[in-house]
Amino acid sequence: MRALASKQIALIGVATFALIGPGSAQPRDDYPSQTLKLIVLFAAGGLPDTVARIVATSLQTRLKQTVVVENRLGSGGGMAAVAVASVPPDGYQLIVTDNSFLSTNPYLYKQLPYNPKDFVTVAQVANAPLFLALHPKVPAKTMNELIDYARGNPGKIDYGSSGVGTMHHLSMEAIKAHFKLDMAHIPFRGTGQSVPALLGGHVGALFSAYPSLGGGVESKQVTIVAENGARRSPQFPDVPAVAELIPGFDFASRIGIFARAGTPASVLNLISAHVMAIANEADTISRFSAVGIEAAGSRPDEFRKVLEEEILRVETTVKAAGIEPQ
Repeated sequence: MRALASKQIALIGVATFALIGPGSAQPRDDYPSQTLKLIVLFAAGGLPDTVARIVATSLQTRLKQTVVVENRLGSGGGMAAVAVASVPPDGYQLIVTDNSFLSTNPYLYKQLPYNPKDFVTVAQVANAPLFLALHPKVPAKTMNELIDYARGNPGKIDYGSSGVGTMHHLSMEAIKAHFKLDMAHIPFRGTGQSVPALLGGHVGALFSAYPSLGGGVESKQVTIVAENGARRSPQFPDVPAVAELIPGFDFASRIGIFARAGTPASVLNLISAHVMAIANEADTISRFSAVGIEAAGSRPDEFRKVLEEEILRVETTVKAAGIEPQ
């Protein structure tokens, strides 16, 4: 397992080196001189799609060029990744998604339709923390109380997720492994199924984005006890981060921009610089906050480091959970 993760990181590193080496495509002085496409690997309405559309509006103004968002589904985003990997590395088609197609998918599938080394990081755009919510049937109001109850009642808590290998799933598995807890996993097909299961008491706990949990919190159907980012969310400063109990814990989803390997460094740096500026705009911060996410701009190398660290955390957790690729 360690060898696989190290290989993934090596591929990312090689691809990043390649884009600044002598074999890279040469940038055009007039970039962008044609329509720029932001390819989203998820359906319209999801967080990556929402982020892409907010960024596209500002990016279009800044670049003085048309920027369109295109949703391409199929094979968990694999078909879109294959398509982008086949176009010239000129920066006119960029992927907007969470890190999963590079960080978790290689652990979930024996064969991928794309090669991770075909992509490089451009910029992180947002952090999307997930919140740990409990149904009243679990007698706990804090993270410590949950841990104590789970320890004293092995096998009694069923927890839900949005699917095997999602950050919703891995977040709880990392907690289980650290505290040696016995809790059964009930996977669902997305939050559209998992959150209603929690509200109805069919599962006792789960991680989910705040917008899908907000109604349950207001009606006191669920209690939020923690969030899965590296630190407390500025939007919810009273909700502790799991990292306060488990140093280094960080399973928040990162939504970012990726390009085909070989894209000129000047193009990547230009897009990154604009994204960092967009992330600091009051309108961006407000619109992201409304859907429960945090704006975060970064340089290509900074985002690559974030991805590498995520791959190692995923590797450790997948191994502890005994998840086998399908």
